Amino acid sequence: KLLLFQSQLLSPSFDVPLPLFLPMAAAVLARRAGYCALRALSVTLPRAAPVVSRAVFAPALATRSFSAVAKVTKTLQAEIKHEEEQYEQAKEIKAFLSKSDFKLVETDGDVNMMLERKVGEKMVRIEWQLTSPFNPDMDAEGDAGFEQEATDFCVTVEHKEKGSGLTFYCSTQTGEDHRYVIGNVKAFSSAEEKDSVSAYNGPEFEDVDDKLQEALDEYLAEVGMNNEVCDFIDASALDKEQREYIRWLKITKDFLES
Repeated sequence: KLLLFQSQLLSPSFDVPLPLFLPMAAAVLARRAGYCALRALSVTLPRAAPVVSRAVFAPALATRSFSAVAKVTKTLQAEIKHEEEQYEQAKEIKAFLSKSDFKLVETDGDVNMMLERKVGEKMVRIEWQLTSPFNPDMDAEGDAGFEQEATDFCVTVEHKEKGSGLTFYCSTQTGEDHRYVIGNVKAFSSAEEKDSVSAYNGPEFEDVDDKLQEALDEYLAEVGMNNEVCDFIDASALDKEQREYIRWLKITKDFLES
């Protein structure tokens, strides 16, 4: 009907008043344009590509993932076996704990370690952290011998009721005469001041009067600080790092296998 009406409209014999002719012609042309556009659309639009399920690629990704996990777990198992075979606790650790009045406090997964004991109305705590056995300053060729690095530690003597006390910031050192050096001595009047990060840490110990240095050093000895404690601190710092490394290997392996 559209084509018939269009031919009549364009025929010279088709006599229609101009006011009616223009709307009719516009309607015909508009419908023709729409029809042509629809035909062009139906011709030029390509067929939709077949939908490929993502599940087709899942086996390849899963295989690759499982392959990587298997490789990591196998390597971890070999490393665990090697480390457990090589691990041996230093004799100083058991020997010290068997005869010392100090009690060792530590938690698996925590880098901090502590020795504590009671001396009258005061509590003595010696605190330090694990130490890596690898020296980053070692040259590329390596060193034939192994030299124990210094271990930082602090000795806190605190009154159990008043909360006041002293904290000695120290480091171990090699040698046989005196196995530790004191850096600072902090005095605090309360537990809040002791834990405050902005509290005064005291003067440099080497700047203090020599007689006061000697007296404070003797005080540390009276509360239990000596060369045997330093030997234990150095040995346990390395031992703790080794035990935590093995634990880390096992936790990682268990996670990947779960």
